[in-house]
Amino acid sequence: MSRIGKLPVNLPAGVTVTVGSDNVVKVKGPLGELTQAVDPDIKITVEGTELKVERPTDQPRHRSMHGLYRALLNNMVVGVSTGYTIQQELVGVGYKVEAKGQMLEFSLGYSHDIHFELPPEVKATAVTEKKGNPKLTLTSHDKQLLGQVAAKIRSLRKPEPYKGKGIKFMGEQLRRKAGKSANAK
Repeated sequence: MSRIGKLPVNLPAGVTVTVGSDNVVKVKGPLGELTQAVDPDIKITVEGTELKVERPTDQPRHRSMHGLYRALLNNMVVGVSTGYTIQQELVGVGYKVEAKGQMLEFSLGYSHDIHFELPPEVKATAVTEKKGNPKLTLTSHDKQLLGQVAAKIRSLRKPEPYKGKGIKFMGEQLRRKAGKSANAK
């Protein structure tokens, strides 16, 4: 039995889950609505304030889907009830970010500024403190979309291993390399 899959998903107040006839699960809450198509072999049941995921057999395919769909449904429930947040930091001289509605404007040391349009589900705030690196905060109810957008933003200027300049996640530990040795012979 899957350790993750056998755990029930607790539904907080204000969150409703409906399972369609074609095994499409809709989760609706105060922050929005999400849908997820589930494999027809996996059985989804809602009992009171709990959502349960069950599999028909112990085949490797069913075992892997059991934990996967339970985790996806849990992420949906948490997303529509409390939401998700990712913070990123721009490390480098002259690196800036401005949030103008759904448009982000980056200045990352290239010859031009980069304009990045956010999906409607993702909200962004940019903070630039004196004597500190600019910080970008992304919030959304959809964990998958939020992670994808954050990864795309990070790819605009990945942190380099010598000085650590670039866009990094808050709390991320970078592998640093030693530079050229002055007395190498």
